[in-house]
Amino acid sequence: MEYPYQIKTFEEYQKNYKESVENPEKFWGDVADNFFWRKKWDKVLEWNFKEPKIEWFKGAKLNITENCIDRHLETMGEKPAIIWEPNNPEERTRVVTYSRLHKRVCQFAQVLLNNGVKKGDRVCIYMGMVPELAYAVLGCARIGAIHSVIFGGFSAQSIADRLYDANAEFIVTCDGAYRGGKAIPLKSIIDDALIGNRTVKKVIVYTRTRTPVSMLKGRDIWWEDEMEYAEAQIEKDNVITMPATEMDAEDPLFILYTSGSTGKPKGVVHTCGGYMVWTGYTFVNVFQYKPGEVHFCTADIGWITGHSYILYGPLSAGATSVMFEGIPTYPDAGRFWDIVDKYKVNILYTAPTAIRSLMSYGMDPLKGKDLSSLKVLGTVGEPINEEAWHWYDENIGKHNCPVVDTWWQTETGGILISNLAGVTPSKPSWATLPMPGVQPVLVDERGKEITEPDEHGLLKGNLCIKAPWPGILRTTYGDHERCRTNYFASYENLYFTGDGALKDKDGNYRITGRVDDVLNVSGHRIGTAEVENAINMHTNVVESAVVGFPHNIKGQGIYAFVITEKNTHEDERAKNDILETVARIIGPIAKPDKIQFVNGLPKTRSGKIMRRILRKIAEGETENLGDTTTLLDPGIVDEIKQNKV
Repeated sequence: MEYPYQIKTFEEYQKNYKESVENPEKFWGDVADNFFWRKKWDKVLEWNFKEPKIEWFKGAKLNITENCIDRHLETMGEKPAIIWEPNNPEERTRVVTYSRLHKRVCQFAQVLLNNGVKKGDRVCIYMGMVPELAYAVLGCARIGAIHSVIFGGFSAQSIADRLYDANAEFIVTCDGAYRGGKAIPLKSIIDDALIGNRTVKKVIVYTRTRTPVSMLKGRDIWWEDEMEYAEAQIEKDNVITMPATEMDAEDPLFILYTSGSTGKPKGVVHTCGGYMVWTGYTFVNVFQYKPGEVHFCTADIGWITGHSYILYGPLSAGATSVMFEGIPTYPDAGRFWDIVDKYKVNILYTAPTAIRSLMSYGMDPLKGKDLSSLKVLGTVGEPINEEAWHWYDENIGKHNCPVVDTWWQTETGGILISNLAGVTPSKPSWATLPMPGVQPVLVDERGKEITEPDEHGLLKGNLCIKAPWPGILRTTYGDHERCRTNYFASYENLYFTGDGALKDKDGNYRITGRVDDVLNVSGHRIGTAEVENAINMHTNVVESAVVGFPHNIKGQGIYAFVITEKNTHEDERAKNDILETVARIIGPIAKPDKIQFVNGLPKTRSGKIMRRILRKIAEGETENLGDTTTLLDPGIVDEIKQNKV
């Protein structure tokens, strides 16, 4: 499979970028011609950021699974689409060819139809990292059902909130999931999430861990039984007959929930046509993918990285994608390197958190591991620090592999700013240049464009984007106004990313982190309000304030300042109770790293908590806290400083 839209030189990048800005309709029309459409578009792009209303490939008809699977069958049917590496290295690997993927996706699509799932219905998927998760996601897409994958680390309460928001009627889960040395009881967590739920009609359960589960008659059904029945329906004389549902380019493909600066998670909606083109285009260009290469993205499919760069992007390009069930340190810290060696991985795409964690184990886990197959290294989820960048480049890439430092978000669908491997220059800890079609701009608090460099020759401001790219979110599910106020209302006619950035004289961007009340912990976005709400649900807590602080492994840690009813300053048990409360309400991922019990919080006279002051204290800055005279009780700041944990 050739990729006519693949950029091969820096000059070509400059030419493509210029064309994409000056004539986006022609540029993206030419790129989209490389995909399979049942009906071509009437218009490539119509948009305004005011409402916002964004339509790409208007009037076009397609099904994304035909692009990810069917069109490869004739030439690549026996080529591996997914290589599955189990949590336990002693367990058998599974290699899923494109023809096997086609059969399984069609089978599961039939299972969904048999159970009353229709185009537009929301199907919630809460599974471990097994191939069946891919079948479930693509099976939904094949019949036009909207999938909403929930990361396996979320709690019953978090799932219940998402089920309610999406008004989901169907769930796909496993009895349990393996993750390192633990088995997570997914089905029983789903059972807890469904207490009081009146909308869910069916729960399809795949057997993975053989954990005993409760199965409710009429609601809960076994994956294996359903798949066996469906197989006879779709296969006649060794021919699969399961046509893909025709979708409009702007029909929703999936909802993915992400933390916002308010306590309620918001469901980001991506649509079929633009998302397909964007993930395919960015995958091939950023990683400079060549047919036959093995791509290993270490993310979980519960996050956008897994959606875009384990499934949709690689599969639309006919790539081989490695899917890993476990964690980088199980059974030891050499696991990633074993996988690279075992499958002769060419592209490794992982998070700075994982890199920093593996650095801490020293060089022993790398001994005897053949990493010579690697051609490209990538990082995702948060800005990478220089030390980790150099360690990755030196010890994993042996200075022979370009490192692509990719910046993007759940809302952007795919990579927005990154160097292209070996084509455009890299700069340690800088995301570097925007992808064609992406027009970044740095603005001040009032929305005025920053044009004056600072004393280091850098522009510094809030990162916004001037025009849409095909993968941009279209709405937040069931609440378009929330989409407008979150992303398009801060600055007129701009998409606001929520991140700050620097720009150098060569046009390179360096992301400096969130400027809103959202934390980036191990590459996962967690809203401070969400964590505060969870802490405040503990019986003994009166009020709390949560901020981020620098963390050696996670990038950002969570620091909680908590006022309790009783004086529990020395009480370790109270801290553990609060941690348990957060884990139950959101999930272990949101547990604070530090809890400081305080008698009060720095508030203005109008009652607003001055998180700026708390952030500085958490970061270890105790002198330059700014003006505290306007606070209701300035003395509280000294007390918090003295008792910092």
